[in-house]
Amino acid sequence: MYAAMGPRKATSSRSPRGTRLNRLTVTEAFRSFVLDQLQGLGDVLPRSMFGGVGLYHRGVFFGIIAGDVLYLKVDDTNRPEYVKAGMKPFKPYPHRPSTMQYYAVPIDVLEASTELVAWARRSIAIADRP
Repeated sequence: MYAAMGPRKATSSRSPRGTRLNRLTVTEAFRSFVLDQLQGLGDVLPRSMFGGVGLYHRGVFFGIIAGDVLYLKVDDTNRPEYVKAGMKPFKPYPHRPSTMQYYAVPIDVLEASTELVAWARRSIAIADRP
């Protein structure tokens, strides 16, 4: 599974030319892996955003892939599962507080397609609330 491939560390660095690399960049291998794992949802549309990938289900924005990490939408009903697993919130700017309500998915959930689809369905329901 993907753990064997070893996800990249999501950090900024400099290219050989000295320009700043985007810390949100997603490898094609990780993007494909996540989309394969989410096939059970059906109708998942990936959209490029600021170097990362936004995930939509029937027009509902429910997830983010950034720096080869999958983040799903949370609220008070499912955040405790992520916190209990030691997962961190999506924080696109390291020196600013995060206001986005997305948390990294535990690797064991990411690798179990059926479980990942269940977690994603909860995130979709949360994101679809007014």
